[in-house]
Amino acid sequence: MKQLRYLIFLLVLFVACEQSQPNSQVLYQSDQFSIYKDKVVQGDNIAEVISPIHLKSSYKSPASTTFSRLIKFKFSINEKDNELPPGADHWLIIGEEHESPLIKFGETPSPVAEQPGTFLPTNYDYTFKVDVSPVLASFEEKGYYEAFDGTRVAKDDFKGIYLAGGSEPLSWDFVNLANKGLKLEPTEEKNIYSLTVKLNPYDEANSQEKEWQLSEDISNRPVYKSQQPIVDALFNLSLEEAIKNIEPDSTLRTGAKWGGVWTRDVSYSILLAFAYHEPEVAKISLRRKVKQGRIIQDTGSGGAWPVSSDRTTWCLAAWEIYKVTGDEAWLDEVYPIIKNSLEDDYKTIYDREQSMYSGESSFLDWREQTYPKWMDNRDIYVSHNLGTNVVHYQAHRILGMMAELKGEDAEVYNERAELIRKNINERLWMAEKGYYAQFLYGRSEFILSPRYEALGEALAILFEVADEEKAASIMAKSPLTEFGVTCIYPQIPGIPPYHNNGIWPFVQSYWNWAAARTGNEAALNHGLASVYRAAGLFLTNYENMVAESGDFLGTEINSHRMLWSMAGNMAMVHRIFMGIEFERDGLSLNPVVPKAYGGEKSLSNFKYRQATLNIVVKGHGNKIASATVNGEAVEQVFIPAGADGVQEVVIQLANNDFPYNEINRVENHFSLPTVLAKKQGDMIMWKSVEGAQNYRVYKNGRLTATTNDPRYKPEPGKFASYMVTAVDEKAYEGFASEPVVFAENIQLFEAEKASRRSRLPYSNYSGKGFIELTKDKNTDVSFNVKVDQAGRYLLDFRYANGSGRWNTDNKCAIRSLSVNGNYEGVVVMPQRGMDEWSDWGYSNIREVELKKGRNKVRIHFEDWNNNMNVEVNTAMLDYLRVIEL
Repeated sequence: MKQLRYLIFLLVLFVACEQSQPNSQVLYQSDQFSIYKDKVVQGDNIAEVISPIHLKSSYKSPASTTFSRLIKFKFSINEKDNELPPGADHWLIIGEEHESPLIKFGETPSPVAEQPGTFLPTNYDYTFKVDVSPVLASFEEKGYYEAFDGTRVAKDDFKGIYLAGGSEPLSWDFVNLANKGLKLEPTEEKNIYSLTVKLNPYDEANSQEKEWQLSEDISNRPVYKSQQPIVDALFNLSLEEAIKNIEPDSTLRTGAKWGGVWTRDVSYSILLAFAYHEPEVAKISLRRKVKQGRIIQDTGSGGAWPVSSDRTTWCLAAWEIYKVTGDEAWLDEVYPIIKNSLEDDYKTIYDREQSMYSGESSFLDWREQTYPKWMDNRDIYVSHNLGTNVVHYQAHRILGMMAELKGEDAEVYNERAELIRKNINERLWMAEKGYYAQFLYGRSEFILSPRYEALGEALAILFEVADEEKAASIMAKSPLTEFGVTCIYPQIPGIPPYHNNGIWPFVQSYWNWAAARTGNEAALNHGLASVYRAAGLFLTNYENMVAESGDFLGTEINSHRMLWSMAGNMAMVHRIFMGIEFERDGLSLNPVVPKAYGGEKSLSNFKYRQATLNIVVKGHGNKIASATVNGEAVEQVFIPAGADGVQEVVIQLANNDFPYNEINRVENHFSLPTVLAKKQGDMIMWKSVEGAQNYRVYKNGRLTATTNDPRYKPEPGKFASYMVTAVDEKAYEGFASEPVVFAENIQLFEAEKASRRSRLPYSNYSGKGFIELTKDKNTDVSFNVKVDQAGRYLLDFRYANGSGRWNTDNKCAIRSLSVNGNYEGVVVMPQRGMDEWSDWGYSNIREVELKKGRNKVRIHFEDWNNNMNVEVNTAMLDYLRVIEL
C-alpha cells in the first residue's frame, strides 16, 4: 500500500511538473502570439528549435485567404497621381465577372460600398478598361491635359496610362507602376485602354512548412549559448545570412532580392553589428559610397541629395569601425570625407533660422508613405525631420572627436552639434505626449507633425539628444502595437503598408537597444518578442511586415535575408545580452538581461583587435553584482584596446528590478485624411472630413483657431499662410492641408529677360520663354528686382527638371542664391519626371531682406552645388517670384 501511495505521489508530481512546464518556458505572451524558450506560437503556426543549427516552422501567410472582392483603384498619366483628388478612388466589387465596366478617365466615382462578406479566389484574372478620350481630346485641343490640381501634362511628355490600386498586384506606388507591369495598352476600340492582371496572386511556397538547417561554416564566428534555445538558433541563422550577404567583391549585399551597397542600409547595419562582425568588409562597403571625396546620397526623392539628406549615417558607421579596430589609417581616410561632406551640408541643408538640418526622414524615403500627398520634393527638402537631425547631430559630434584626434580645432563642430541638439529639444519635443514629433513641415512657415517616429526616437536616446528624463518618458509613452513598434504612429489612411502601417525589424532593434539603455524591461521584452517572433516563424530576417497582422506578405515590397534586419538580430546578443560598447580606448560590457531571459549565457570566440573574448553572463537585471576578468575581480568590466590573447570574462548580474517597466500598449490606429483646403474669394473652404471632432487652423505656423465649420475667414493683411488639420475622437491630428496663401503683393520676373531665351522645344512656360541652366550655361544669372518698400520678402523660382523620375536618380538641380551680395542659401530644383521638361513647378522658398528700389538677385553655380550625379545638374528656369511679407 505504501508503495502504491508513493507511486501515486510521484505520478501526481510528474503531472504537476508537466503542467507547469510551459509557463516556466514562456519568454513573452500576448493575445496574438507567445515566445517560448524553444519555440514561437501564433495560433496554428509554430516554429520549433530542433537544435542550435536547425529550426522548423509551419507558418502559413493568411494574405491570400482574406483578399477582398472590393477593389479600389485609380488611373494615372505618366505614373503620377493625377486622375482624381486624394481620397477619391474608383471601386468595384468583383463577383463572377472577369472584366470591369468601362470607366471614363477623371470621372467622379460614387461613394465606396461596404466590404463584402466573401473573398476573392486566388490567381484571379481580371481586365480593367478605361476611356481616355478626355485626355487625348485635350492634347489635341490645347497641347496639354490639366489635372484636378491644376498641373499640366504636355502632349509631348505623354508616356502612357497606368493603373494604381491597393489590391495585389496593383500598387499605390505611382512612380513604379511601369516596373510593376501596370501600364495599360490601347485596344482596337478608339480611345479605350485596357490591362489584364492576376488578382490575389498565390504562391504555394508561402503556405508550405519551412525548415532551416545551417549550411555555412560559422566555426570562426562568435559562439553564443544560453538557456533560451530560440535565441541561440536565430543568432546562428543570422550569422549564416550575414555570410551569404557578402558579395564576391567583399561588399555587403543589401538583401536577398536587392544587390549593391546602399548608404543608409549598410551604415545602420554596420553600427548595429557589422563593424565588429565584418570590419574589413564594412570598410570596403563604405568606400563604395564615396565620390569626389564626399559621401554619396543614394538615388532618391527628387534626385537624391539635398532632398534626401541622411548620407551622414555613413559617419556613424565609419566611426564605429574606428572604435572597433583602432585603425589609424582608416581614421586618416575617412576624416576628410566626413569633413567635406558636412561642410557641403552646412552650406546646402542647414537652416540658419531653425538651427536644424532640412531634408527627408532618415530611411523613410518613400514620399507618400510618411508625408501628406501635397508635399512634393521641394517641400520635403525644407522640412526638418527628427531622425535626420539626430543623425546630423551625432555626425558633428563624431567629426569633433576626429578633429581632436587629428590635433585640429573641434570647436566649430561641437558648437554646431549643440545647436542641433538644443533645437531638436526646443522645436520637436511634445511635452503633452512625452516624445518627439515626427517633423516640422510647410513651405514658408512650419508646423509640427505630431506623429511618433520610432527610429528617430530611438536614436535620440542612444545618441543622448534626449536627457535621462526624456528618455524614460519616450520609452513609457510611445505607442507600441501588438506585433512591434511601427515606423510611424498613427498610420496614414489610404496608404498601403510599407513604412506606413509597417514594422521593420532593424528599427525594432534600435528601439530595443534604446530600451536597454534606458532600463525599461517591459519595452525590451515587447521588442525582443517582435524580433524573435518574425525571424522564428519566417525562418529568415525579412525587411518588414504588416503592422496589423505581423505578416511578411502585404507590404508594398519586401525581401528576405535583409542586411539590417540580420544585423539587428545579432545586435540583440552583442549589444543587449552581452552589453558590448566600443570606445576609443577599449571595450566595456554592461549586460542588460530581462528576468525572462535570465540564467547563464556565454559568448565565446569574440574577436576584439588582438584579443579573443570569452564572456559568461549569469542572472538577470541591468546592474553588475560582481565580475572577473581572467580570474581577477573588477568593479567595471573594461577590456583595454591594447589587450591581447584570450580574455576570460565572467559577469554576475544583480538580479535587480529594472528602474522602468511602463509602456503604452495601443491598438493600431489611422489618423483622419489630409484636409483639402482651398482659397475661395476671401475665405478658406474645405470639404468636411468624416469623423472629425474639430479642425485646427494654423496661421504662419501658429494655431490661430479651432472650429467645427469647414470654412474660415482670415483677417486682412499683406501676407498669411494658412494650414488646416482634422482631429479625430482620440485627439490624433491628421496631416495639415497644403498651405493656402493670401498675399497682396506678388511680382514675377521673367528669366528670359535676365539671360538669352532657350530654343529648346518645351511648352507650358510663362511669358515669352525660359532659360536653360547647366554646369556650362547660365552659371551666373542676375535679376534686377525693384520693390516699393524695404522689408522681408519670399523668393522662389518656377522651373522644370526632366532629368529623372520623381522618386529616384541623382540629378536634383542646385544653385546658390545671393541677394545684394549676401549669400542666402541654395535654390533646390528637384526632378519632376523623366524627360518631362514641360512639367513646371516651384523651387524651395527663401526669405530675404530687400531694400527699397533696385535689388540684385543672383542665382549662380558654386562647388558645393554639385549634386550626386556631378555631371548633370540641369533645369529650365521660367521666372523668379517675389512675395512681400
